[in-house]
Amino acid sequence: MTLPTQSWWTPGRILALLIVINLFSYIDRYVLVAVEPELRATFLAGDAMAKTKSGLWQTAFMISYMLMAPLFGWLADRTSRWLLIGLGLLLWSAASIGSGIATGFTMLLLTRAMIGVGEAAYGPAAPALIAEMYPVHRRGIVMSWFFMAIPVGSALGYALGGLANSYLNWRWGFWLAGVPGIFLAMVCFFLKDTRRSQAAATGQAHHAPGFADYKRLLRIPSYVINVAAQTAMTFAIGGLSFWLPAYITEYRQYGTLGQVSTMVGAITAVSGLGATLFGGWLADRLRSRFAASYFLVSGGGMALAFPCTLAMLFVPFPYAWVFVFGAVFFLFFNIGPANTALANVAPAAVRSSAFALNILTIHALGDAISPALIGAVADRSNMNLGFMLVSGAMLVAAVLWFIGMRWLPQDVERAAAQDAEKQPV
Repeated sequence: MTLPTQSWWTPGRILALLIVINLFSYIDRYVLVAVEPELRATFLAGDAMAKTKSGLWQTAFMISYMLMAPLFGWLADRTSRWLLIGLGLLLWSAASIGSGIATGFTMLLLTRAMIGVGEAAYGPAAPALIAEMYPVHRRGIVMSWFFMAIPVGSALGYALGGLANSYLNWRWGFWLAGVPGIFLAMVCFFLKDTRRSQAAATGQAHHAPGFADYKRLLRIPSYVINVAAQTAMTFAIGGLSFWLPAYITEYRQYGTLGQVSTMVGAITAVSGLGATLFGGWLADRLRSRFAASYFLVSGGGMALAFPCTLAMLFVPFPYAWVFVFGAVFFLFFNIGPANTALANVAPAAVRSSAFALNILTIHALGDAISPALIGAVADRSNMNLGFMLVSGAMLVAAVLWFIGMRWLPQDVERAAAQDAEKQPV
């Protein structure tokens, strides 16, 4: 078998590879969510704080992911991003297989933490690669294709976990999610980072950013506001997505875990995919009329997600599925535009680190907290109250993006000018 040459890897094919990898990263995350009640029954039966502790499985992943992301972002600005992606893939795939072998609460906690380390090597590097390959006016839809792996991968994770639990057992979901990543990692090891080849062709050394470059990120108003808005959004969506199957089956007493996980997966796939792609397309189309269209679309989506989420809590099932669909649709509306705005305002030399800092912040103050918070509220009161508290963050995100519209256009122009100054002559 002959491996494809570097020239065979066009931007479109590289984008497709990164999308597939991103799909498996979210499949792996949400297999655990789909089988959480089964894991709780297996490892935490009779524990008065079972829901609080089971939320820690997701929290362990998020803590390791967010803490390691800045390190890997710093490395991605200096070394081969493909090497980091390949190593990360190997690690999180092995840890996913290990999750299926877990024999107790602590072992599963450790394997989920190792998955976070592996994904931290991938998260900052991949969007920076994509931004490097495509011009500003096309990044909205291209980033949306990449980030559509969030709803689709999450949906497939729900479905895979639910089906594996129904027909085999919960362990098979982790095993099936982990094995493909090993083969994808092998492909990554044969790819070369274009920055070094471009530098060699021009006879110039690759520019390694310094502390001043990183410090400058915090002086970009739209970057700081965008990170804050994504943090509020992640806080809300992290808690809701982790507990939704358990909420519907246990608190609302509707359906079986397998049926509900499959339904949640289908809704997430259809509405999330449509919203992610439509949001990116709409933001690109509106850019000629509204220079801050990426924040306009993001804020509008979050403003509409909030009432849908509240309606979901009080409308009886099966009618509440309509509002589940609406909430998921509008929650994912911002994914492409918000990440495109982040790429557009961050200078190319520190773009991986810009994504890494975003990862650290949104998870440290977002979904590293909300699953355990909802679990704690549910243990002491009820899950409806937990969801109501967390969903208020959606309004916070919407307001922040609307405020950030003031600075986004000038920050994009400034970043483009800085990149132009550093281009080889």
